[in-house]
Amino acid sequence: MTLRIGFDMDGVLADFGSTFHDIECDLFGADTTALPPNAPEEKKEQEESDRRRRAVWHRIRATPDFWTTLKPTDPVAVPQLHARMLQYGWEVVFITQRPSTAGETVQRQTQRWLVQQGFDMPSVVVIAGSRGAAINALRLTHHVDDSPENCVDVKTDSTAMPILIVRHPDDLAARQARRLGMSVAASIGECLDLLVQASGASGQSSVVKRLAALVNWSG
Repeated sequence: MTLRIGFDMDGVLADFGSTFHDIECDLFGADTTALPPNAPEEKKEQEESDRRRRAVWHRIRATPDFWTTLKPTDPVAVPQLHARMLQYGWEVVFITQRPSTAGETVQRQTQRWLVQQGFDMPSVVVIAGSRGAAINALRLTHHVDDSPENCVDVKTDSTAMPILIVRHPDDLAARQARRLGMSVAASIGECLDLLVQASGASGQSSVVKRLAALVNWSG
């Protein structure tokens, strides 16, 4: 059986978090901006956080082809994925919920970025709704994501095996994911190792089924 694998983009392959932080520092500086007076402390903090977030997203949406400017989470991750895809005959789909920006469509920007990183002819699907429903419609066997919520969505609404990327020590998230029957990896390299093992298991399963069919036929 050929593995059909979905890969999330931001936080998995593209380092969106660092770029978001850099934009926030550029707009507001490293120090915390004075909060609005005469409001409860928690409400003030939330209002300030929301204001900063809106400003950063406004900058992102106004930047032509923003999604082509991100750095990779690991400079060798995409080339390694491409090599394994060719070696094991995987079908790979890149799935994202990125919002539109100035310039080309999100799909085109994402495709250009992946090509720049070393993945030729990438298949990119931009979705707006449930991650699990989309993966179920695409009939994927595995999905790689850094969001526990997305992985739960995939586990609930599809037959795909979620692989949660947990780069920082987070035993609770890892334990919860495993308790729910998900796989966990600390890096893309470790994730690819899991997928190679799954390819081997699928190949063995196919051979067993064929042998069983031959035995039944001859019987």
